[in-house]
Amino acid sequence: MKNTYGNIPLKNALPLAAIIVASLGYFVDIYDLLLFSIVRLPSLKSLGFTGAGAVAPGIFLLNVQMAGLMVGGVCWGILGDKRGRLTVLFGSILIYSLANIANAFVDTVNLYAVFRFIAGFGLAGELGAGITLVVELMPAQKRGYATTIIAGVGISGAIAARFVAVYFDWRTAFIIGGALGILLLLLRIGVSESGMFSESKKTGIRRGDFFALFTNRERFVKYLKCILIGLPLWFGVGILITLSPEFGKELNVKGIVSAGTAVAVTYGGTVIGDICSGLLSQYLKSRVKVVAIFLTLTMAAISVYLFLQNLSLFQFYTVCALFGFAAGYWVLFLTIAAEQFGTNIRATVATTVPNFVRGAVVPLLFFFQYCRGLFNGSLVSAGIVVGALTLILAFWALLGIKESFGANLDYTENI
Repeated sequence: MKNTYGNIPLKNALPLAAIIVASLGYFVDIYDLLLFSIVRLPSLKSLGFTGAGAVAPGIFLLNVQMAGLMVGGVCWGILGDKRGRLTVLFGSILIYSLANIANAFVDTVNLYAVFRFIAGFGLAGELGAGITLVVELMPAQKRGYATTIIAGVGISGAIAARFVAVYFDWRTAFIIGGALGILLLLLRIGVSESGMFSESKKTGIRRGDFFALFTNRERFVKYLKCILIGLPLWFGVGILITLSPEFGKELNVKGIVSAGTAVAVTYGGTVIGDICSGLLSQYLKSRVKVVAIFLTLTMAAISVYLFLQNLSLFQFYTVCALFGFAAGYWVLFLTIAAEQFGTNIRATVATTVPNFVRGAVVPLLFFFQYCRGLFNGSLVSAGIVVGALTLILAFWALLGIKESFGANLDYTENI
């Protein structure tokens, strides 16, 4: 029997192939997710919506995409535990790639919304399936290295989106994203299914039962805490960075803040942060300690963002980059979530958690707007209240999370 793949031992080649595909898949995932935020205004302008008239359709499209992410997170998660991690990994890539290409040819907002929903639905499955597959294939003590690579490569997709949006029109930028995804499907050769999943199929145990997360109190609380740990990240990205031009005016930043530049420097910082947090978790042999460190850094970065005024553009973008670095525990916290649950619902958890965190931006925005009303329209005051709430919930959640570094994942949940 052949024990090599090319010149690489088979036991090493299987995880390596999965890491490469998961990393590049996450790259295209983040590229698309952030590309829409960057090209939203120019794309709406070409469809006839400008100035204040672009606000309502822009929010509508964002909400539609978020709805796709939420629905897709549940559907792909269940499918990942019932049919396999590879089915979700490549199925999600195919769907959001085709939706991206279709987005390049829309001529109405309603058609734009249809394809943003489909793209969001597709985007929802890739990261969770990739993380689940990799942590199940890797040796327990080395899982952190694999997820660090996925994070470093994947998050850089946001930077790529910024540069593509600068040098190409929005329609071409969408086509590029779709083409990258289609090319990625060619890498399917050589990627194998998780052995843990394959073994669980033979047992006949129930798999992919989303509602099982809510029928047991201990399991539900653990699941909820996994979600809450990520809230400060998307408060920062979804509110502070997305609304950075408006915050820049209120904070008297000397110059006009570009949301696209703020996004790019933030995710540039996140690339470095994700790599550092992953390596630090390997060095300390702890996931929880490192997330606690980065949560503390996130609290400091949010405080600096909201309390410092009269900054130059360079200084403001530096603060955004520092927040991005502090937020670099995104993939680490998803790894924790995947490691908390058994094989038969692991993909369900790993796929729904990031999308519920992303989806939490919607109620956070409603609460943010409510707080603005209480503080005479002040973005900063509302940001302080909402930011403090997300941080308190995240620290509380982290206190109750079991350390999972090196944990044995070859078990199933009794559901």
